[in-house]
Amino acid sequence: MMAILNYTTTIDAFKTVSEIEYILMMHEAKSILKQYENKSIIGISFLIDNGVQQIPISLPARIDACLNVLRKEKRENPRKQIKDTREQAERVAWRILKDWVEAQMALIDIEMARFEEVFLPYIQTNNGQTVYARLEEKQFLLGGEVGYD
Repeated sequence: MMAILNYTTTIDAFKTVSEIEYILMMHEAKSILKQYENKSIIGISFLIDNGVQQIPISLPARIDACLNVLRKEKRENPRKQIKDTREQAERVAWRILKDWVEAQMALIDIEMARFEEVFLPYIQTNNGQTVYARLEEKQFLLGGEVGYD
């Protein structure tokens, strides 16, 4: 396995989330909401106006998944100075999300992609589920009615 992106970051998750908020604001997000659990930010939601409607987006920070990978990396590479704490997983997860959001916005800025195209999995449907969650529920079968009610 190759090195985990940003695994050595010391930048606080709250600072990184504020950087994401700035990127979103500069790309005309209409509102931004943070989700918290046990004094940690676990997700960020925002609205983007596409000219027809405001599209709700929900980006999760899967901190537990990141922590599991850090622990696995530490076991497999004992010589590397890998921190495998929840705090480090939170920092790493948010830093990677910031890099991803920045890259997606760059694609949008140079018109290589549309907003809906890059954020599609994270768009919330009418029932609050993301498009990805709806498709996963249907085992990604696209035939017939997908059912985005």
